[in-house]
Amino acid sequence: MNATQICLAIGLALGFAGAFGGFGAFTIVLVFAALGLLIGRWLDGELDLSGLIRSAQQKGKR
Repeated sequence: MNATQICLAIGLALGFAGAFGGFGAFTIVLVFAALGLLIGRWLDGELDLSGLIRSAQQKGKR
């Protein structure tokens, strides 16, 4: 298993734990899974956030 798969599994587990018995269970699980997936892809080096951060900083300087 690579970091993407591990972080996705962790995100899903946290989502299920947070959503147990809650009204918005699907939404909570979806959010945690997406966060886990993004973190895992970033750890694997398949997601480059530097361009996004750089553009946000440039917008703040305007």
